[in-house]
Amino acid sequence: MSEQSHFEELRDVNVWVSLTDSKLDIASVISRVKSPKAGAVVLFAGTTRDNFDGKPVTHLEYSSYAPLARKTMLSIAQSVKEKHALTAISMVHRLGVVPIEEESILIAVSAPHRQAAWKGGEEALELCKEKVEVWKLEEFGGEEGGVWRANRDGKRGVQVESLDASHHG
Repeated sequence: MSEQSHFEELRDVNVWVSLTDSKLDIASVISRVKSPKAGAVVLFAGTTRDNFDGKPVTHLEYSSYAPLARKTMLSIAQSVKEKHALTAISMVHRLGVVPIEEESILIAVSAPHRQAAWKGGEEALELCKEKVEVWKLEEFGGEEGGVWRANRDGKRGVQVESLDASHHG
């Protein structure tokens, strides 16, 4: 990774999606969706946990085909906003290494009422995990190495050799 942060955003009316290699900023994602028309703001923050399937995880590393991933995220956000009559939606996914307890994805939605916000936020997350072109390396450390897999819940990945620093861009 370079020292310079990489951040590219796509947007539509009250819709923002982005991929970044920087630490995610919860306050900025929430501020995008706040509105005097909204009585509810819901935030989902997906964080790196220290284990998967009983194995200790040292960190996660995300990779994507960014141009397509951003377009897919925008399509999902637009669709969910319309379906649930949301006031606004913002989705940002972090790429690169994400240490334990740090966020890899933030999804914030606002709506006139809480039920639409809850449902819209959950649907946006599930569609993002199902469709967005992002892959995840779960690094277990030690001799076990890591596992690359699609960014899906509970699906086992394919074992890869442990990566050293020379393989990290």
